[in-house]
Amino acid sequence: MHGFGRKLLVAVAVLVGAVGTAKAGGDYMPTGARTTQPVGHYELCQRLPDECNQRTAKGAPIELSRKLWATMISVNNDVNTKVKPVTDLEAYGIEEYWAYPDKGYGDCEDYALEKRRQLMRAGVPAGDLLITVARQPNGDGHAVLTVRTSMGDFVLDNLQPKVLLWSQTPYTYLKRQSETNSGVWVTITDGRADAVASVR
Repeated sequence: MHGFGRKLLVAVAVLVGAVGTAKAGGDYMPTGARTTQPVGHYELCQRLPDECNQRTAKGAPIELSRKLWATMISVNNDVNTKVKPVTDLEAYGIEEYWAYPDKGYGDCEDYALEKRRQLMRAGVPAGDLLITVARQPNGDGHAVLTVRTSMGDFVLDNLQPKVLLWSQTPYTYLKRQSETNSGVWVTITDGRADAVASVR
């Protein structure tokens, strides 16, 4: 544990240095206008209306403290370890079904939902915990959890054990939840790719 604590402090120190020398705004996803809500999220909100009723006042992202960084890493590891990867077709018999992985299995958006739930329980505001839809390099759709912090937008991903800045991941980002309304989605203008395809 002592060794882990030392490694965590070094990681945070490196992170602080790297972000401190980055261009202003370079570590945040550039978001645009309101866009369509993924069908799976819409249907989740019909079953669980509170999922779409979370309002957060527009403001600065949460401060990335050592405690929050450790919590983000812990939640990412915990959910990635405990949830068994299973497709919606295998689990529910349909192509797209967003749900909390309460039975111990789920696919990418279910991992993201659970991480969001756990971080909200830890005190992170809903407006800083945004489910985000992306494309993998192979073209497949993917969902991750974006955490808005004072040092940039970090991604918690079931395919990656490390918590990374969004710009350090291989994905093309398409859209995410609004930081002020969990039932609204906004576009992401990912300038790192030439073309962006739309997803459900």
